[in-house]
Amino acid sequence: MKTIVCFGDSNTWAYMPTGEGRYPFEKRWTTIAQKELGNEYYVIPEGLNGRTTVFDDSVEGDKCGLTHLGIILETHKPMDLIVILLGTNDLKSRFGLNAYEIALGAERLVKLVEKSEAGINGGPPDIILVCPPPILKSSFLSFDEDSIRKSHNLSAYYSEIAKLHNVIFLDAGKIVKSSPIDGIHWEEEEHKKFGKAIAKTIKMYSSDNCL
Repeated sequence: MKTIVCFGDSNTWAYMPTGEGRYPFEKRWTTIAQKELGNEYYVIPEGLNGRTTVFDDSVEGDKCGLTHLGIILETHKPMDLIVILLGTNDLKSRFGLNAYEIALGAERLVKLVEKSEAGINGGPPDIILVCPPPILKSSFLSFDEDSIRKSHNLSAYYSEIAKLHNVIFLDAGKIVKSSPIDGIHWEEEEHKKFGKAIAKTIKMYSSDNCL
């Protein structure tokens, strides 16, 4: 059985764009991916609302992904693969970051995984780096027009980071769309799309003996 850890923010936690809480277990993209992959895989969701890549949040508190990642790697080792899907919260206006800086934050997460012994036989696990989809005008006041503009620029930088580190890259913006309800989170159909897409990616690389 291959172990897959999904490290992300509220869209991995499965926050509903209506603000009514969390999607039921069976409707989350991580659960859908598990169903698509079957019993040969074990999918572990590690989503947290508000999580950033590497930046401390003076407003919301303990949200720094870099701080959390080391603990999660230790908690779930040995793992075959980690899916990193972060960057949306880095777009909040209070951080004042550009798209390149956000991608550098994602790169630090990749580097931490590469240096870890959380994979099989004490090596690092394989990595899928996912660029989050662009956001829309949001009901969350932490995101402004600049946030929207920057979100469209993330993919090119994430792709370059993935190439530099020779890790698998997936552009979620080519698969799902943020909900017009709150501009940030995914509706039920998007969870289904992404769960199937990530499972297909994992199967493809597994068949090539890359995982």
